Amino acid sequence: MRDFEYYAPTRIVFGRDKEALTGALLKRVGAKRAIVVYGGGSVSRSGLLERVGRSLSDAGIEYQLFGGARPNPTLKHAEEGARIAIEFGADASLAVGGGSAIDTAKAIAHGAANPDAALWDIWTAKTTLSKSLPVGVVLTIPAAGSEMSDSAVLTNTDSGVKKGLSTEFNRPRFAVLNPALASTLPKRQIACGVSDILMHTLDRYFTHTKGNPLTDEFAEALLRVTMDAGAKTYINPNDYDAISDLTWCSSVSHNGLTGLGAATDFVPHKLGHELSARYDVPHGESLTCIWGAWAMYVYMEEPERFAKFARNVFGIQEDDARAAAVAGIDAMVAFFRSLDMPVSLPELGVGEISDTDISLLAENSQRNSGEGFGSFKRIYQKDAAAIYAAASGCGARPRAK
Repeated sequence: MRDFEYYAPTRIVFGRDKEALTGALLKRVGAKRAIVVYGGGSVSRSGLLERVGRSLSDAGIEYQLFGGARPNPTLKHAEEGARIAIEFGADASLAVGGGSAIDTAKAIAHGAANPDAALWDIWTAKTTLSKSLPVGVVLTIPAAGSEMSDSAVLTNTDSGVKKGLSTEFNRPRFAVLNPALASTLPKRQIACGVSDILMHTLDRYFTHTKGNPLTDEFAEALLRVTMDAGAKTYINPNDYDAISDLTWCSSVSHNGLTGLGAATDFVPHKLGHELSARYDVPHGESLTCIWGAWAMYVYMEEPERFAKFARNVFGIQEDDARAAAVAGIDAMVAFFRSLDMPVSLPELGVGEISDTDISLLAENSQRNSGEGFGSFKRIYQKDAAAIYAAASGCGARPRAK
């Protein structure tokens, strides 16, 4: 195992009705005035926002609501939230929702704590981030893992750039995980969430690092449990046992544990970011439509690693490493298909993607991720173009609604 430093300070409060403790948890981190960040009307219609507000009031915490967080959260919306937080005098940022609300809340916390800095300058490291507001989370969607991660993603709609920021200031101080809150999610959102959990683990698992058995076992177990629980939740979102397993998998998948002590790759995520920035498609769909093409493009760098994945995750009995590797890739793609997720670019439903589009996507991947990114196989512009082209030719099929 390589040298590492691990820090996962987020307090997890897990179980039914635990959102009633939100006010006490915010008070515990010293908050007196909080901006409450959420997405659409579902948290209001379900009564969750009212329950959280009551908890804050009972704890003596004043709060300002800020809705409108959307998939692929935008810089402009976060800037507006930071302005409102500053005017309100917020000393904490609370997300009520999924990854989009959480990433927005993190960005608002940074912007509000640094009123003299441009938020995009912080996001692109032109300005060093040295302080932020504490962030809390009431999670409604097991997916992004942002409730325990050090990362957040924003899209700059003016430049068309979708970019992540990793910093310890992104670590939420606490996260309330009530699995029952996800029982009303539509199937498409469940499928996207399951896929994102898997991809956070897969992007760490495919590494050339050797001698890291415990981390590998963590990742393989998480992949198996996520697929089992995800399939059950997709069929029946009211299966509390399944959705509770999936909720915890979401958090563990992105808190660093499944890649600890190893070089990580995240090329599919970076290629997917270009798709969601250009076509505004859901994050999970941008990942599943590219993963199979990426895997087939890179597996010969170390077929034994992909064979290990096939045998330990899918139970594939095949002695030849190359044959096992391809069988494992096919099995993973088949699982994404079983959730009615797109596994090729034509299935994204964004119309014809031309050779010019592919060239622009590949060019942007280098501009935004750096020339030669990734670790399992270094990806240059020609490689990115080849992967996008392969994803374009995987063969589209009708998708379930």
